[in-house]
Amino acid sequence: MNAAMMELQARWQHAWPEALAVWSRYTRLRDPRLCLSTDEARAEGLNGSFAMIRLEDQRVVIDLEKIAGNGLGDYAREILAHEIGHHILAPATLSDHVRLLARMRPALPTREADVGLIANLYSDLLINDRLQRSSRLRMADIFKALPRDTSSSRLWPLYQRIYEHLWQLRKGTLTSAALDDATEGDAWLGARLVRCYARDWLEGAAGFAALCLPYLMDNGGMAEALRALHDTDSAARGGWPGGLVQVEPAELRPAVHPANDPRVTGEVAAKPLISASDVSPAPAAPVQSSAGQCREPFEYGEILRACGIDLSQHDIAVRYYRERALPHLVRFPARPQEMQTDPVPEGLDLWAPGDALDQIDWLQSLLQSPTLIPGLTTVQRHWGTETHIPPTRQAVDLDLYVDSSGSMPNPQFSTSFTTLAGAILCLSALRAGARVQVTLWSGKQQFTATPGFVRDEHAVLAVLTGHFGGGTAFPIHLLRDTYANPRKRPTHIVVLSDDGISTLYDQDEQGNDGYQVAGKALQHAGTGGTLVLNLPRAWSALNGYAPVQRARDQGWAVYSVQSWEDMVGFARRFSQSHYAPEGETHAL
Repeated sequence: MNAAMMELQARWQHAWPEALAVWSRYTRLRDPRLCLSTDEARAEGLNGSFAMIRLEDQRVVIDLEKIAGNGLGDYAREILAHEIGHHILAPATLSDHVRLLARMRPALPTREADVGLIANLYSDLLINDRLQRSSRLRMADIFKALPRDTSSSRLWPLYQRIYEHLWQLRKGTLTSAALDDATEGDAWLGARLVRCYARDWLEGAAGFAALCLPYLMDNGGMAEALRALHDTDSAARGGWPGGLVQVEPAELRPAVHPANDPRVTGEVAAKPLISASDVSPAPAAPVQSSAGQCREPFEYGEILRACGIDLSQHDIAVRYYRERALPHLVRFPARPQEMQTDPVPEGLDLWAPGDALDQIDWLQSLLQSPTLIPGLTTVQRHWGTETHIPPTRQAVDLDLYVDSSGSMPNPQFSTSFTTLAGAILCLSALRAGARVQVTLWSGKQQFTATPGFVRDEHAVLAVLTGHFGGGTAFPIHLLRDTYANPRKRPTHIVVLSDDGISTLYDQDEQGNDGYQVAGKALQHAGTGGTLVLNLPRAWSALNGYAPVQRARDQGWAVYSVQSWEDMVGFARRFSQSHYAPEGETHAL
């Protein structure tokens, strides 16, 4: 191993306590991973940059090979303190990291993919300005030591010029590019924004993104220096932020360009926060709105990928619907279960002639006297009972069939209230101790199901969040095979669909009548079945709904909802309406 690299590693390890002392010695950070090679750093998740922070396990990772290659070996204290600043100041936590990305994203229309880079530039400005001015560290010298960038990027010169304004450096100290008047003005605004929002930096995030947007749109090539400084690219890897499904009110405000922000321009006295009524919106960047107060699955996934969480769209959908369903979880149906007892030997009684002969305890009688005299030396065992299982309620298993035909949205990209309702039912059932079987169905031979009744939450949600988008053909054969014999555990069948439920009464591949299969399933399930269908309110008085009426006559409970959103309300009411114990009430 290279002796020079070993010596560099030892110096940087020695500088770690000094870097901690810049902020606080009492942090949750672990000792840094000082990688001797780029390959070793890449294995730790560090790509592109020479340093990074991992927010999940609170660890700094340094690529010493790149540090040496960029001539930054003498700046251990500065670079380590900068990475510690990401843990202490901005973004500090995984939750605030995704909040920062969510705030900036609406201000970057058509360039949402660059939100991670812009968020990193913003947090770096906040940290470096504090280290340069308050801690007297050589942050400006690091920028001087970096190789001069020769790309046609307009964003990098703007970024360097902001630092020159912040630190009152002579123009050209950090950037050698000739800047026009517009860029000069934007650099001044950027420096003012960093100072004005230093204590409530989330509020200034959208404004900084709006400032950078024109430079991203006119970017002839991403500056190599920008990629080298992107130290939060994989900051969230291995973690999972909560609360991202909900849209914060601040995200819905129009993004205010710093030129229109009175707090930046100094037209009004600085306030702790800027509300929508305090400023006039900039005439740019339309805000992408999310449905209701929850973001769409595709938005959810884009934000996660921007902070370094690398999952498939399907896996992201599983987590999205789980998080969105949790606030709606309800008590699941349960039936009283008889108390179970065990016989317990409590003593010996005299056995007398006239008692049952098989009640004599021969061993105990012989132990008392080798001579057996009926009524004198013969004894019998006296038994009592002991309750070893307290009275409980047995959870009713759930057999859920979810329509995934062409009339249903793809839950991996747009909110599917059918999927959300199914997630609420399934998670409620699993929480109560029930087993769940989920079948996702569309056209003929288009179905997928869990491997029977399971207790695996991920397996259930993985099926629920799938999508076919084909024709409509209820999987009668699955219903037939599941209920060929009576279920040992009480089970309730639930179908989420629309008028495509009419295919329930078609013939299966063996020629069996679907009506007969459905009737047998209702009997063998033990607790009946429910059809939740998106139908007109007065469907029973309209033509074309004879199959639904036939299902009601057969014994299915039919609930009609007028919008897919109403299915969520049904899922919340399901337990209380049909299975809540007598006299027990629940707030909906």
